[in-house]
Amino acid sequence: MDFKGSDTLPGPRAEDQLPHTAQSAAKIVIVGGFGVGKTTMVGSVSEITPLTTEETMTQAGIGVDDNFGSASKTATTVAMDFGRISITEQLVLYLFGTPGQQRFWFLWNGLFEGALGAVVLVDTRRLEVSFDVMGRLEERGVPFVVAVNAFPDAPRYAIDELRTALDLAPDIPIMECDARRRASSRDVLMTLMRFLHSLAMTGSRP
Repeated sequence: MDFKGSDTLPGPRAEDQLPHTAQSAAKIVIVGGFGVGKTTMVGSVSEITPLTTEETMTQAGIGVDDNFGSASKTATTVAMDFGRISITEQLVLYLFGTPGQQRFWFLWNGLFEGALGAVVLVDTRRLEVSFDVMGRLEERGVPFVVAVNAFPDAPRYAIDELRTALDLAPDIPIMECDARRRASSRDVLMTLMRFLHSLAMTGSRP
């Protein structure tokens, strides 16, 4: 695109502009193992066209990346996903989806910086991955909720069973969701915001 002869550069598209009523913003990270639905969640709930850094998976990842349960996946996030959602007329959330493959986890520290809270997406076919994810959040003092993405072929468990399996504290919210559905993803974010509010009221934020 040629801007020669123009006194101004094009600004953001009208649909991407921040609502004029917005008074505060918060950074939220969406984390989880490879293929749990982080890019899908950001894309389904974002009110702007999300920024993604997906690249085609190649032969180089064979033997390096664990794609169990995601054999049909052909692309992977290599840096981050970014989206935005207005929770109220005054409050805007900036959403950052982390890369899931462990060889890109070194990027997480930068993405966690300044985060108010996090959503941990879980796939019941690979619960063991979630322990490292939650451990990293706890090390950084980032409060989180757990959302179990309901894949059609994944085993289903009662929420109490999952809480026990994940060794979650009684106060950490855990719920099922469908990351493909905007309403379901928004419910997860609202649960996180209520949880963060309760922590602020009791002074128990990590």
